[in-house]
Formats: sequence, C-alpha cells, structure tokens
Amino acid sequence: MARRGEATMKAAGAPAVEPTVERFLDTLWIEQGVSRNTQAAYRSDLALFARALSRDGTALTAASSADIEAYLSQRHRRGGFSARSQARLLSALRRYYRFLVRERLRGDDPTALIAAPRLGRPLPKTLAPGDVEKLLAAPDTENALGLRDRAMLELLYACGLRVSELVRLGVQQVNLQRGVVQVTGKGGRERLVPVGEEALHWLERYLKLARPELSGGRPVEQLFVSRRADAMTRQNFWHLIKRHARHAGVSARLSPHTLRHAFATHLLEHGADLRAVQMLLGHRDLSTTQIYTHVSRARLKALHEKHHPRG
Repeated sequence: MARRGEATMKAAGAPAVEPTVERFLDTLWIEQGVSRNTQAAYRSDLALFARALSRDGTALTAASSADIEAYLSQRHRRGGFSARSQARLLSALRRYYRFLVRERLRGDDPTALIAAPRLGRPLPKTLAPGDVEKLLAAPDTENALGLRDRAMLELLYACGLRVSELVRLGVQQVNLQRGVVQVTGKGGRERLVPVGEEALHWLERYLKLARPELSGGRPVEQLFVSRRADAMTRQNFWHLIKRHARHAGVSARLSPHTLRHAFATHLLEHGADLRAVQMLLGHRDLSTTQIYTHVSRARLKALHEKHHPRG
C-alpha cells in the first residue's frame, strides 16, 4: 500500500520521502489500520517538512524541537493553514518520531514538549429567521407529500428536535390537546417539548388529510409516513430539506441539524433562559448548550460592525 501511495505522489510531483517514513506508514497500517487518506496526509506533511529541513542541510530523522517549532511558526505566519491542519501536522510528527524512538533510530522525541494548537469548537450552522420562513413555506401543501413535509419542518423547528428524534416519533407520542410531544433522545432519555400554534396547525392538517392517504390504511406506528407507507428515514428527510431549500432559494449551507440550531439560537436571541433551552434540546450538560451563546454573540458583533457608526 505504501509503495502505491509513493508512486502516486511522485506522479503528482510531490516531494520524495525518505525510507523511514514508508516504514512508519506501513507500521501504522499494519498495527492500527490507519486509513489510506490518513497515510497520504501524513506522507505529504512529513515530505514537506523534510524539504524545509533540507534547505539547512538537516535530515528529517535528525530534526530538533527548535526545528519543529520554527516550521510550525513559519506556517502560521505564512497563513493558509488552519489550526486543524497544524494539529494534523503535529500529530504526524509525534507519531513519526515516537516510531523512530521505538525502533531505536534516535534516542529522543523532539515533539515531547511541543503543545498542540487549540482547535476551539466549531460554531453550529444556523439560519436567519427569514430563511427559516422561506424553507418552512417551500413545500406544496396542496398534496399529501407536501403537507407531510410542511408538518415535519414546522415540528422540527418548533421543538428543536434532532432529525433522528423526528422520524422516530410515534403517533402516541403526540398530544394535540396539550400541545406537547414526548421525545426520546440520546441514551433513551425522555422529555416533553411544547409545540407552537403554527406547528400544531400543520400537524393537525397532516394527521387529518395526508397521513391516511399516505399510509393507505396500513398500521404504521411512526407519525410520519413515506410515499410507500413506511416510516420516514433520516436520509429521506435530509434529501427533502435540501430539495425544499433549493426551491425556496435558501443559499445558506445546511446540515441535518440546521433547524435545531436555528431553534436554539433564535430562542436565546429573544431572551430565553439558557437552562430552559438545555431542557428543550435534551442536552445532558449545560456546556453543550452554551455554544449557542457564541453564535448569538457573533451575530450581534456582526450587526454592530455593519450598522454602528463606529463599528
């Protein structure tokens, strides 16, 4: 496998790699089953570092801590390398030099005292309220499938559900009179989530007009039914969201959790208590919910910079 990767790199004009790197990558594959993509990334990282060292007449196997820190610093100053890219490079170097120490090809590990860059937590993708409205209104509610899709989108946004929670909902878990749904989340934890009037309206219409047609009289436990009278799946619903977003002209990048993230962000922006949002989302730990405060702050900062005279 290593030789095939090496041949590919040479064909692409990539820097050559010294033999200990190929031995290292073979060991990773044999002992840890490291993927081909990871091997290729490590090979490229080590080859580029080796090329930088060679300008000063230093071999890759003889690099010092100072050499590594200088290279990392140079990449950072040059730009174009994310913290995640830097972390991957340092991971490749750590594993390589530990391999050399284990094989008694050198006596010390030059990466031992080098701290990894802080990656931070990625902010969740969300939608502006206007885009949410366009997405919710996209399905054609004059037919059963469109009515089902509208009810699913409304319920997803109104309750901040995970897509997996939405498609697993059973008919018996919905109480229209009380306006709540009983949701089973991660780890089998249950929570009651209130449903807003708009979502209740579309849910009632779906249950009365669309579900009987889609189920064809078959007993289906799940609330939302596919055109084949089966339960909906996460994959099917994800394709529906993307299709309706295109139809609505929503250009923002979506993920299966986009409406869940929008639910949490919009609640906090309108003054909701963080602990209440945690309960609605079904988060075990408050720190998981706190990331949404960063989204709100980021949006407020952007608005300030755009509209304030001294922004």
